[in-house]
Amino acid sequence: MTEATRLLSTPGAAAGPRGAAPRRVKARCRRAVAVTAITAVLLGAASGASAQTDSGWRDKPAFARLGYETIELPGGEKMGLAGLSYLVQPTEGLCLGPAVYGAASGQRGGFFTIGGEGALCTRVYGPLNVVAGLYVGGGGGAAAPQGGGLMLRPHVDLLWDFGPLRAGVSWSKVYFPNGDIDSDQVGLILDVPMSFGYLPAGQSGLASWSGQRGGIGFDRVLAVAGVYAPRGHSLGRSGAPLPSHIGYVGARAETQLRPSLYIGLEANGAASGGTDGYAEILGTLGSDFALGDSGMRIGGRVALGMGGGGDMPTGGGLLAKAALDFSVPLSRDFSLGLEAGWAAAPQGDFGAPFGSLALRWALDPLPGVAPVPVRQEWSAGAEMFFDAARKDGSERDLQSLSFKYSRFVGQHLYLSGQVQSAYQGGAGGFTVGLFGIGGLWRSGQGLLAGAEFLAGAAGGGGVDTGSGAVLKPMAYVGWELTPAASLRLGGGWIKAPNGELSSPVLDLSVVFAFDVPGRP
Repeated sequence: MTEATRLLSTPGAAAGPRGAAPRRVKARCRRAVAVTAITAVLLGAASGASAQTDSGWRDKPAFARLGYETIELPGGEKMGLAGLSYLVQPTEGLCLGPAVYGAASGQRGGFFTIGGEGALCTRVYGPLNVVAGLYVGGGGGAAAPQGGGLMLRPHVDLLWDFGPLRAGVSWSKVYFPNGDIDSDQVGLILDVPMSFGYLPAGQSGLASWSGQRGGIGFDRVLAVAGVYAPRGHSLGRSGAPLPSHIGYVGARAETQLRPSLYIGLEANGAASGGTDGYAEILGTLGSDFALGDSGMRIGGRVALGMGGGGDMPTGGGLLAKAALDFSVPLSRDFSLGLEAGWAAAPQGDFGAPFGSLALRWALDPLPGVAPVPVRQEWSAGAEMFFDAARKDGSERDLQSLSFKYSRFVGQHLYLSGQVQSAYQGGAGGFTVGLFGIGGLWRSGQGLLAGAEFLAGAAGGGGVDTGSGAVLKPMAYVGWELTPAASLRLGGGWIKAPNGELSSPVLDLSVVFAFDVPGRP
């Protein structure tokens, strides 16, 4: 292809070599601003609803949702799509929150999208409820025809309230505007009512707290590093032998139901072994017991969810795990866990033993010890990766949706977990999962600044991340719109040490801050 032909075949390139690139960048920046503006409006409504005159503890209605539907891909191919979301009702009739969808049956294990949802939630009559909303996310994978990765899912749901849960049916459209997926279907949904408890940021009202869990309600989080050891004859989806060891990093978040029983969520991504792009998201149920007064604990857990990508032969995507674990206390709030188990994909050929180390951080207030307010931040927005290296040797900008959670461990210092998933730029299926440390400084006049250093795993969408490990230093400035909400503009770099990806990054996010009860 000649240079002239290449330029003319690129959208927006007809203006010539000098005008094309700036125009494409401006257009993509406008899209990123539009995504963040929508987020700002929704979070503005949430923070506005929270800006009451009293300074006491707040409990907002919330619910966790599990759904399943079968969508149709081009050529009549069927793919089972499972969804998990957590929606909070900041004001009467409006529900907002994060959501993830992934393949759970068919041939596309490893197809994931991550995004956010806004919905109108209404009780029609008695136990009958109607939820009508829109999910906007980014992702794809498993060679599905998702194009750049932007997914829209408008839906209308009818639910019957049974008290401890709600169940019903959902009509939805799954549409990828820059791809070839456009499907209408009816699915099943199950809601578990919960509450989102918090204290408005910067206020001192824990005297009104009566022991409820704060935020989503997780009692501990775990930073995980592990390795799968596939059997010697294991083959990938392509027919090539799988590596003997596949390293992964990720996180778990758990809630204690009883003294020895807990539930949680787990998310991991490949970081070594040549399977970049592999990811998994699972729900988990476990039990552990104290070994005398030593502080050590022993137990086990099972997990069920979705996994795939990176040539891993997980079939339709369903993934199951079982493991035994042992933990040793390091301090009052931290312990080190060692886990060994087996993972299998019932619809595919993947089955392997695994082992992992986990640093556990206890978050729940201590019995008999007065809690202190701990700042947390949730944020959503858009990022642009400039000249992201592809596996075919080319470079191209890509845009992603971004979601972040940060918990402060001091006045300025915080720990953060983040995920980004591509929605534009020919990289549908590219996902980044990170955790790290940062610092935030507020001027007291509405201005703020910060910096953070993150590490994690990334892959998919044809982006060249090598084995999957990535590093990402960032800095940002911001403006406080209200005591609870701020707008932040950041810049930095993302680097894959074992791949060709090495790109500047621009980030625009809206942040919602609040306090929860924590350990002094």
